[in-house]
Amino acid sequence: MQTMLPPGSDGSGSFHFADRILGVGELNRLAREALEARFPLLWVGGEISNLTRAPSGHLYFTLKDAQAQVRCTMWRNRAQLLPFRPENGMRVEARALVTLYEARGDFQLGVEALRQAGVGNLFEAFVRLKDRLAAEGLFAPAAKRALPHYPHRIGVVTSPAAAAWHDVLAALRRRAPRLEVVLYPAPVQGSGAGSRLADTIRLASTRAKGDGIEALLLVRGGGSIEDLWAFNDESLARALRSCAIPVVSGVGHETDFTIADFAADVRAATPTGAAELVTADLYEAAHRLAKLERALAGALQHRLNTLAQRLDRAALRLIHPRARIAAAHERAERLGQRLTAAVERHVERMHSAIRLLQFQLDRRRPDVARERERCMRASSRLALAGETLIRARADRLSSLAAHLQHLAPQAVLARGYSITRDAEGRVLRSATAVGAGADISVELAIGQLRATVNSADHRVETSTPRCVSAEPDNHPGLPPCAKPD
Repeated sequence: MQTMLPPGSDGSGSFHFADRILGVGELNRLAREALEARFPLLWVGGEISNLTRAPSGHLYFTLKDAQAQVRCTMWRNRAQLLPFRPENGMRVEARALVTLYEARGDFQLGVEALRQAGVGNLFEAFVRLKDRLAAEGLFAPAAKRALPHYPHRIGVVTSPAAAAWHDVLAALRRRAPRLEVVLYPAPVQGSGAGSRLADTIRLASTRAKGDGIEALLLVRGGGSIEDLWAFNDESLARALRSCAIPVVSGVGHETDFTIADFAADVRAATPTGAAELVTADLYEAAHRLAKLERALAGALQHRLNTLAQRLDRAALRLIHPRARIAAAHERAERLGQRLTAAVERHVERMHSAIRLLQFQLDRRRPDVARERERCMRASSRLALAGETLIRARADRLSSLAAHLQHLAPQAVLARGYSITRDAEGRVLRSATAVGAGADISVELAIGQLRATVNSADHRVETSTPRCVSAEPDNHPGLPPCAKPD
């Protein structure tokens, strides 16, 4: 077989790039290819830490021990096949490919499979025992026995506290309620459970004839390989093969396999499946019997209907005319009675409908006196509210009129002020606006004065005018200290 080498490698693990400069990306790619070519898939054991479950389903975690740690990546298509949920602090064994994440130059493991620490040893022991017993012919298909078609009583080997016992009972009650069940209690987990299960199988085998047992179920619910290890006991496998009656093994879930499954005559995926297998013919027979019963009842009814029609036709030919007339009268009377009863029922229904409508009308009819009183009270309140509002608005209007009158120009002139205009009628606000000899007019509260300016004093008064009143609220529109002395 030809071995492919990375570019620049001579096969000794060294590279020769002295004559050129590598880019970082190319360097990381060559390092990844060298790692993947140097290290095959291998098992690495350690403790999980920094576990992250991405929304995409990928797992990212660190695998560490006392000396070092390494980053690990497990893609979703691999992670979703795990039989357990990885958690931080869990000791595991990872089957991984040594690689490099080129984008960041991170050394990491690409995890292909993951198992809890110690499971590998148990699995290897399971495989060795299975191969040895298979070589002895213990699992030979020719040694397997068929289950009884219509058993009257069966035995169940399991723990009374196990959920599998209740699952089996529920399935048997549903599928074969008349089937009798005998429980042979035994531990299904823990130290020595395998040998005790084997002893119970032997006890059931010796008592099978006296107890009337026709088949035996060995059941337990799902669990880890450690939980199911009692069913990988060699003595249990040999007890199953030497049992006097057929045995159905229903241990764990569909993906769980134990030595007991191979040694038993029939293997079921679950405890419920074991109950279904042992009652398959009973269940099918019950359904077939019910189907035949329905078919027989239908055939008999059809036959009776056919004969009844023939009898009626024959009877019609044998009836005397007087009898026919009497029968017609009787039929007419029955029809009349039915018609009368139908009319009475219809009339009663109409009366009930009328009473219901009358009741609804009485409930919806308004109380005129109460509504009139309510309207009068509302009218009184409205009139009172209108008068109150009008008085408030009138008072407000009077107050505003008084303020407006107080601020009117004539009111200001009446307090001693005047308005001085030049010859063009412009209001004079400064002595600098006119000179000596200019004609002016002075508007007083009553009348006007016309005068000529003899002289103009242009000096500006800098003293602060005396303020008599500082109550601007009494004179809206005027600033403080603007009132006349």
